[in-house]
Amino acid sequence: MSPGPPFPTRNSIACSYCGKSSTPVSRSLGLCLNCIRHEFKAVKALIHQSHRTSRLSYNLPPEPPKAEHGLACHLCVNECRLSEGQKSYCGLRSNEGNKLTGATANKGNLSWYYDPLPTNCVADWVCPGGTGSGYPDLAYRPGPEYGYKNLAVFYQACSFDCLFCQNWHHRLAATKEARTSPTELAAAIDDHTACICYFGGDPTPQLPHALSTSRLARSKNRGRILRICWETNGSMHPALLKRAVSISLQSGGCIKFDLKAWNENVHIALCGLSNKRTLENFAMVAEYINQRPTPPLLIASTLLVPGYIDEEEVSNIARFIASLNPNIPYTLLAFRPDFLMNDLPTTSRQQADCCLKAALDAGLQRVHVGNIHLLKNEQQVA
Repeated sequence: MSPGPPFPTRNSIACSYCGKSSTPVSRSLGLCLNCIRHEFKAVKALIHQSHRTSRLSYNLPPEPPKAEHGLACHLCVNECRLSEGQKSYCGLRSNEGNKLTGATANKGNLSWYYDPLPTNCVADWVCPGGTGSGYPDLAYRPGPEYGYKNLAVFYQACSFDCLFCQNWHHRLAATKEARTSPTELAAAIDDHTACICYFGGDPTPQLPHALSTSRLARSKNRGRILRICWETNGSMHPALLKRAVSISLQSGGCIKFDLKAWNENVHIALCGLSNKRTLENFAMVAEYINQRPTPPLLIASTLLVPGYIDEEEVSNIARFIASLNPNIPYTLLAFRPDFLMNDLPTTSRQQADCCLKAALDAGLQRVHVGNIHLLKNEQQVA
């Protein structure tokens, strides 16, 4: 088994490039936000080494394979091309005997459980399960759907490499054999299942499996409410995303994009990859909103990572969202120290309040702070 993440103490350190320690700096990067934003060329090699170290400890490729004559996978932004014996960036697939092996539309690497409604979903403050939005056509109750449950499907792989990952354990299972068929997963739906939510990891590397499961589940449950929802980093192929949008539109479900950062340099530092595909896909989904304004189809969230996701990042994300539709709900999530950034403090109330104001000032009309139980007063994190 691969080792778990290190657990450093939460002592303030200085940026390895500029030497300053005025903002929180995680040992996993060793770089401050200012240097990442404005000195990216100079610190790029340090960023890549951080992610290389992170991935190799879990037997995952340090960057997306790009073999000139390899087998191609087009499911996500990484566009892996695998030579004989190579593994995909997500860890799910390999080239064995000039054939792609691993997870397919018929075999998923996943786990699942029931989550009583209303649940702690980032959309619970606007979705049918948490509010009754769309009742009676798309919700079982005019308020929270007490007595019903969500089928939570956790896909054991991801197309990103977030150093702050809140569900980093998927790395331990990403390379294991995929076993679960859409038929087996759909069989978990019973009369009290009101919705399915695909998350992880991320559903992106196994989106064909999730789409197949969704079609089968809806076919077997015709005539009743069964919403299909997604929590994703938004890096999938646009053609697959359009299929997910269609299913969510018809079923009353929502698509929740985690917009992790606005500045591309910051996104690469935190997540290992560019955010261009994510932003393009988000804008594409926004074009469908008017087809079903209620309940909301598209929802955004951002994790407020201390020292790295500040008011500037949130303001720019919010302006982007508002330019598409100011009614798109936006959730700001308090950060719990985890994975390789577990040496950072928990989000402070001051940071949350400043980011909330920045999002509202940017023109968004529905902004919410989630995980408020994690927020700390300044004296508690000093």
